[in-house]
Amino acid sequence: MFFARTEDILEIKRSMNFENKILAKKNIIISGAFGFIGKYILQSLIDFRDKNMIEFNIFAIDNFITSKKSSLDYFQNKKINCLNHDINKELKIDINFDYIICLAGIASPYYYNKFPLETLDVSINGVRNMFKLKHNDHSKFVFFSTSEIYGDPVFNQIPTKESYRGNVTSIGPRSCYDESKRLGETICYINSSFLGKKTTIIRPFNVYGPGMLLDDYRILPNIARSLFLNEQLKVYDTGKQTRTYCYITDAINGFLKAIFKNEKFGLYNIGNDDGEINVLDLLKISEKLMETKINYQISSYPKEYPADQPQRRCPDISNAKNNLGYYPNISLKEGLKRYFNWTKSFLKN
Repeated sequence: MFFARTEDILEIKRSMNFENKILAKKNIIISGAFGFIGKYILQSLIDFRDKNMIEFNIFAIDNFITSKKSSLDYFQNKKINCLNHDINKELKIDINFDYIICLAGIASPYYYNKFPLETLDVSINGVRNMFKLKHNDHSKFVFFSTSEIYGDPVFNQIPTKESYRGNVTSIGPRSCYDESKRLGETICYINSSFLGKKTTIIRPFNVYGPGMLLDDYRILPNIARSLFLNEQLKVYDTGKQTRTYCYITDAINGFLKAIFKNEKFGLYNIGNDDGEINVLDLLKISEKLMETKINYQISSYPKEYPADQPQRRCPDISNAKNNLGYYPNISLKEGLKRYFNWTKSFLKN
């Protein structure tokens, strides 16, 4: 499989223990379907359909502003409806949708710095347009938000619960992403509270793994570029900022549990609550795993990369544990090994 490890797809497939009736004869639409996370969700749905021999319709939408059109041929052969469309423009499909999944967004700081207005639009106009699609009283809306809506949490709010209101600015270099996602959540809240729509908001925390390409320009692809392309790695700020990292199989497991939970309104951090680590220590682990030295330099923020990074990011996932039965189990070392080995193999092909 060109975007993932076969073993990871099988791992996700084994974890999908939903009842057939949840998806049988349903209509599902996913915006941002050909991005990193979207392709895993598409493949998971396809595998569930084929394994259980049930019928449901999948509509996959993307405008390919940051994702790759190379995915189209692969998924078009999987009996799904692939649409090249910008959801900032109204989409008219004469179908009642049972699941409307708003995954579209520009998540890489490099790209939302490059496309700030497009970043704003997709989480505001795009989400509103998804709510305009035909649906019934039982339809479920799912909005993929971000851990960045918390901004730079104060020290006593880490690990960070969903109830934390955030420490953010509306006029900073990351505001186009942070604030648009916050407003996207508000749109979901209004539709749920005032219009009776079943809605779930998912806040992913630093998801990584095979399929995250080298031109993504976040820290792990940048480390991979240094390991396999011998490029010097620029570590911005001090390198002391910390994150926890969630391997893609764990993340997809949590996402699917949240998407298909039957509830009027849900709000979930999905990530790993273990192994908070700073960038410099992350480099040391990566060097040890791959037995290769990383050529890095502490650097100030370049103009193409937004400054003002949160200094710490670690989720409290007790809500997902208690209400979804979500427990991540891939350690950072194991996940890094899988990602780096996949990247090495991908570059050879």
